[in-house]
Amino acid sequence: MANFKNQRLSEDIMREIAGLIRERVKDPRVNSMAVSVVRVELSGDSSHCKVFISSFNGVEDARNAVKGLESASGMIRKEVTNKLHIRRCPELHFIPDNSIEHSAEISKMLNDILPASDASDNTETEE
Repeated sequence: MANFKNQRLSEDIMREIAGLIRERVKDPRVNSMAVSVVRVELSGDSSHCKVFISSFNGVEDARNAVKGLESASGMIRKEVTNKLHIRRCPELHFIPDNSIEHSAEISKMLNDILPASDASDNTETEE
């Protein structure tokens, strides 16, 4: 039962932090159009929360965004506590992640392969 509650709370925290990044965080290091919350890991006792941040512009941009989010963590914790109506918001630890950049590279590789296979499929149907 506690695992389900933690999972639900971590999803709620992820949704609220993503919304706050878009709407309320005004730090110039945080580009709200390029930064995304990839996943949130909540500890078993709900006292610590790892928030993985990724950017479309690469890992360096994600590292800069993490610095900006760490400086705004007090405001983010207060807003998350108020919106989710929880007694204590977990301590937020922002961690840079390169998953968006990695998935873009995979997508590019697949797109490079796909046209070659499409051309061979078209020639087989014409014969």
